[in-house]
Amino acid sequence: VQLQASGGGLVQAGGSLKLSCAASGLLFGNYDMGWYRQAPGKEREMVAHISSGGLTYYTDSAKGRFTISRDNAKNTVTLQMNSLKPEDTAVYYCAAGRTLVVVRTSPDYWGQGTLVTVSS
Repeated sequence: VQLQASGGGLVQAGGSLKLSCAASGLLFGNYDMGWYRQAPGKEREMVAHISSGGLTYYTDSAKGRFTISRDNAKNTVTLQMNSLKPEDTAVYYCAAGRTLVVVRTSPDYWGQGTLVTVSS
């Protein structure tokens, strides 16, 4: 199983980035997907997740600014991030789990991470 995250980069505060995660080696449509992030010196935290059927959940920090979506035909999950803040700076990881509980607690699979840096 591979989860290949991409789309990170340097952006000014208030800007936008779109992260993508391409999955292979698993029946993508059967998995719930999530995005996590880990800021320097902090623990990894969940940002958003989406069920196999498209139901979404956002943490308070992401609500209203980030949008998670998936394309089961292309085996991809994306995270559109708008109104970015310096505190959004982190390495962002995509994750896959057979259930939402698994995605939220101990994902079955992790991507390699993509760095997002938001300058003030």
